[in-house]
Amino acid sequence: MKEEIYTKNAPEPVGPYSQAVKVEDVLYLSGQIALDPKTGELNNGSLEEEVKQVFENLSQVLEVAGVTVDDVVRVDIFMTNIGQFSLVNKIYETWLGEAEVKPVRQTIEVSALPKGALIEISCIAHIS
Repeated sequence: MKEEIYTKNAPEPVGPYSQAVKVEDVLYLSGQIALDPKTGELNNGSLEEEVKQVFENLSQVLEVAGVTVDDVVRVDIFMTNIGQFSLVNKIYETWLGEAEVKPVRQTIEVSALPKGALIEISCIAHIS
C-alpha cells in the first residue's frame, strides 16, 4: 500500500508527482530544487543558497514523515556544474551531521534542471 506524504513546509510539486511516497518501511522523496515553500520561487542567489534550500526542503518532508536525516539510506544529486562539487559536499556533510551510517550516494552532472536550478537532490529513507 502506498501513502502520499505532504507538508506545506516544503514546496508544492510543480508537476504531477508527490513530495514523497511511503511504501511499507521505505520513504521515497522526490527531487527537490531550491524552491522557497512560501513563494514557490527559485532561491537562486548562489549555488550555496540553492543547496541549503534543497536540504531544508528535504528535511521538512522527512520530518512530516516521522524520520530524520539519520534514516536516509540513499541520496541522488544532480548538478549542472560538477566542478562545484566540493562546495556541495561540504554542505551535504553538515546536513548529515553525526549520522552513524552515511547513506549511499551518486552525483551526476546534467545539462539542465527545472526552472534553471543549479542542483536537484532526491533521497530514500528507511522508516524504523
